[in-house]
Amino acid sequence: MTTLWLVRHARPLIDTERCYGRLDIQADDEATQSAALRLQQALLPHLGQCRIFHSPLQRCEQLAQALIELQPDFTSDADKRLLEVDFGHWEGQRWDAIGEAAISAWALNLAEHAPGDGESLVQMLGRVGNALQDAKALDAEHVVWISHAGVARCAQWLLQHGSRLPQSHEWALPAPAYGQFMQLSL
Repeated sequence: MTTLWLVRHARPLIDTERCYGRLDIQADDEATQSAALRLQQALLPHLGQCRIFHSPLQRCEQLAQALIELQPDFTSDADKRLLEVDFGHWEGQRWDAIGEAAISAWALNLAEHAPGDGESLVQMLGRVGNALQDAKALDAEHVVWISHAGVARCAQWLLQHGSRLPQSHEWALPAPAYGQFMQLSL
C-alpha cells in the first residue's frame, strides 16, 4: 500500500481577497521554513521510501528546496500536473472585482466551466488523475506531492469517486492548511 502525502505550500505573499491559482508568487519565508521542518520530521522515518514531487510554482518549489536543505537525502522533481487551477484572466484580480455573475456561472457548471477562460475542473481532474496513476505505479511506499489546495481536493475526489464529475454542492472536500499536509492511501 502506498501513502500519498498531499502537502500544501506555506502562506503566499498575496492579499487573500485576490484570486490566484497559477499566479506565480512567493510564499512567506519563515512559514516555509516552519513547514519544511514539520515535513522533514514527519518524513524522516520513511527516508529511502519516499518519492517527492512538487508543483513548479515558486511557492511550492520554495518548500521543496527548504526540505532538501534540511535533509539532503531527499530530492524533489517538478511536475506540471501538480499545478493549481488556471483562473485565466481572473488571476490577480480581487474576487469582488470579478463579479457575482461570473462566479455564479462557474458555480452553476463547476466541472466544465473554465473560470476566467482558464482551465476547467474536468481538465484539472484529468491531469491530476494522470499523476495519481503514475504515483500508484511507482515503487515507493510514500509519494509526496508539494502542491496546492485544488490538487489536494482533486486527488481526494478521484480516489473517492473515480471519474464521476462533481456538482458545486459536492466540492467541499478538505484541503490542508498552508504549510500542512494530509495522507491518503493509494
